[in-house]
Amino acid sequence: MNTNFKFSFQGVNGAYSELAGIDLYPNYNSIPCKTFEEMFEKVREKKAEIAIVPIENSRAGRVGDTQRLIPDSKLKIIGEYFLEVNHCLLGIPGSTLQEIKRVHSHEQAIAQCRNNLIKHNKDMIVAADTAGAAKMVSELNRKEDAAIASELAAKTYSLDILQNNFQDSEKNVTRFLIMSNNLNTPDSNDDDLMTTLVFELKSIPAALYKALGGLASNGVNMTKLESYINPQGFDVAQFYTDIEGHPENQKVKLALEEMKYYCKHVDILGVYKMSNFRKK
Repeated sequence: MNTNFKFSFQGVNGAYSELAGIDLYPNYNSIPCKTFEEMFEKVREKKAEIAIVPIENSRAGRVGDTQRLIPDSKLKIIGEYFLEVNHCLLGIPGSTLQEIKRVHSHEQAIAQCRNNLIKHNKDMIVAADTAGAAKMVSELNRKEDAAIASELAAKTYSLDILQNNFQDSEKNVTRFLIMSNNLNTPDSNDDDLMTTLVFELKSIPAALYKALGGLASNGVNMTKLESYINPQGFDVAQFYTDIEGHPENQKVKLALEEMKYYCKHVDILGVYKMSNFRKK
């Protein structure tokens, strides 16, 4: 492992974010952070090269905190990664499924395994995060307590995997953004590029419809659009969007010029290669 290069993630060791980081950068050291703000700060202060940022899940939807914090993080998106989530039921060594009475995990993980938990008649206890639940179960050292977490968490906290793929649905995927201090500069002629941007509309009728109209008229595909309230107030809506193509590509360039006419500002957060996962 190269100790000179590091990636930061939110959570404790064994978190799915750390697993995504290890998949991407197996020779990097990981830096666990208590908050998303701390995760971004580690990169800004150059204590880490990369931040691994969960942005949305196929089952649970967007990760609200990260989407709100990304525009002000001062970091740039340089890539994306899709992690196929394998929720494992973890217990202390020697425990069995029949002995377990309580299962601890993050509320989303519990929701994603709810049918299995009901089928096996287990009490559901919400924890702050999946890896933290695994750590707690290891410390409790009781056969009646188990956790839903990753295979990495089982290894990290010396727990047995009592059941793999414990989730109710096999299609459980989390999308992560890879963020750094420096903007990516792929060639504008490259294929399969994604541009992520945020924009704030002017207060005029049909502003959103007109701002997005330039994408349609120029044949630019939009793969994601989310709105969230700006800290300035409830009447100031900001939008986060992913579009296909490079900002210097003629069609995208014309679409963005038209968008700017109806917006107070349009800020590009990153230009990067699409993940091959999108082609599955």
